[in-house]
Amino acid sequence: MTDDGSMLKPGHNCWRIERADQATVIVDADNYFRAARAAMIKAKKQILLVGWDFDARIRFGGDGDDGGPERVGEFVSWLVRRTPGLNVYILRWDTGAIKTLFHAQTMVRIAKWIKDPQVHFRLDAHHPPAGSHHQKVVVIDDDVAFCGGIDVTVDRWDTRDHVDEEPRRVEPDGTPYGPWHDATTMIQGQAAQALGDLCRGRWKVSGGDAIDPVSDGGDCWPDHVEPDFTHVDVGIALTVPEMADQEPRHEIEALYVDLIARTKRLFYAESQYFASRRVAEAIGKRLAEPDGPEFVIVHPTSAQGWLEPVAMDSARARLVEALHEKDPHRRLRLYSPFTAGGEPIYVHAKVTVIDDEVLRVGSSNFNNRSLRLDTECDVVIDAVRDQNADERRTIAGIRNSLLAEHLDTECETIEAMIAETGSIIETIERLRGDGRSLRPYEVPELDAVREWLADNKILDPEGPGEMFEALSARKPLLKNLRPHLHRPDGTLSPTTIAISIAGVAVGATLIGTMWSKFGKRR
Repeated sequence: MTDDGSMLKPGHNCWRIERADQATVIVDADNYFRAARAAMIKAKKQILLVGWDFDARIRFGGDGDDGGPERVGEFVSWLVRRTPGLNVYILRWDTGAIKTLFHAQTMVRIAKWIKDPQVHFRLDAHHPPAGSHHQKVVVIDDDVAFCGGIDVTVDRWDTRDHVDEEPRRVEPDGTPYGPWHDATTMIQGQAAQALGDLCRGRWKVSGGDAIDPVSDGGDCWPDHVEPDFTHVDVGIALTVPEMADQEPRHEIEALYVDLIARTKRLFYAESQYFASRRVAEAIGKRLAEPDGPEFVIVHPTSAQGWLEPVAMDSARARLVEALHEKDPHRRLRLYSPFTAGGEPIYVHAKVTVIDDEVLRVGSSNFNNRSLRLDTECDVVIDAVRDQNADERRTIAGIRNSLLAEHLDTECETIEAMIAETGSIIETIERLRGDGRSLRPYEVPELDAVREWLADNKILDPEGPGEMFEALSARKPLLKNLRPHLHRPDGTLSPTTIAISIAGVAVGATLIGTMWSKFGKRR
């Protein structure tokens, strides 16, 4: 803890702490795309778009009357034509680009950008083997920045209503996709400039020329957005993987562990995955306490893609099963949201709220690769800091708003019931039902191969080193949670060895083909 009681400590669980003149949480991509477009319209000097994916073909706001084209690629080209001196830098992960770059519209747009001196496009290959650049940051004139979980790409757009029949929820070729829940933040002030420094540093390390910071930029906060916070300190936490030419940063891992340890009563999180051994171990310690806090995690029913359900869903099942053994008071619950018609809503948001004190939004999930292998960026507001002391009600309101969205009710109802019960779990259990609601997660039965893959973290390694370690040298996923499955020296028990032998052929096949089919959603 710092002198004022805050848990944020640069160099340990955050990179920097900077002041934000205004900040807000934006839920779902309909609101995000509108806000980002409105902010970009105001840009005078520089726009930095750094992400896991970027698709020039998607609709980008477009419902307002700002005079610009609807599609994001055309919008960027229009924006620089109307604004002399404006430069746009687009940096996206190289491996994830393999699929989308070969769309005809995308190739034509990139060809136009290559000839445009105001638009600069790079693929980011600066990551370990099997790693990815997973940050999702947009910075406009060093004045306004967006940081969270939403990429400017296909299959992300949805409204907070998550209706079953939504004609606008389609891919560029008209193919419909399912309901999608996501979140990001918008920040103005010194914290936005810090995120600009982060993006410029990432551009340079990817091989690009140095980019100058902005001076005399625009006031880019969108007119239609009311801030949640004013004049607050914002922590910025990173994951930077270990590589030969860079020092690793594991601030997000430390932040998660510290958040869990600090929780007094209520830990609420939304995450695409629940597969991190370190996060699970930290939760397990708290569940063993007789009067410890409760933990609620909202997540999708299943990971998307052809391979991720094998890796992430299996690891989740194993961890939850192990944690249930440590949870005699039933203080851990996992839920998934559904539409009114009973369709699962895919949870891509990465949000954590502890008690009424700390809010964290970012790109990182509760999985191993987010803590050690991929590049990630999260922002955090701690109400214990002197500058943020009056923000507890705002933080609680953001959590209650998310619960109200999932349970199809009003924030006031959530607030009153949490006040009455002192429990998120009881609040959810009283309000959930059929249709638009949250449904509890049930641990599925796992076959031997999936158990082996999950226990050995084949597809979710804890950092670059594990990609090349012998299986016997890896720390198994459940070693600390279920030590009776392993020998005292840490080697695999006969049972696990038998599972390994049975699954090794399948595992090798999966590893050998996973990158050739890497067009999955993350």
